Amino acid sequence: MKYVVLFENNLGTEKSLRLSYLPLHVQFLQRNSGRIAAAGDLSDLHNNEAGGLWVVNAEDEAEVIDCVRADPYWPTGLRKSYRVMKWRQTLAEAMNTPVSAPEFA
Repeated sequence: MKYVVLFENNLGTEKSLRLSYLPLHVQFLQRNSGRIAAAGDLSDLHNNEAGGLWVVNAEDEAEVIDCVRADPYWPTGLRKSYRVMKWRQTLAEAMNTPVSAPEFA
């Protein structure tokens, strides 16, 4: 099953702390690339740091939460919160499924 994880960053943490943990965070994502299909930063429309997003392949929500909490960013307080949601990728499926056009009289 696919899940999306939305992270909210703790904006009260020092930027230097985030940068010091960045190599460990990236290594974690690389080690878990079989499970974490996509990961990236989120910003608001003014390019202000906001959080992150993962697309995760997992058996259940508990597996996703274990993965989130194993990321070096979580125990350091760099992440303020996270939200796990089930995700069904419909566009890719729809693009590979033939659709018959409606008949017009």
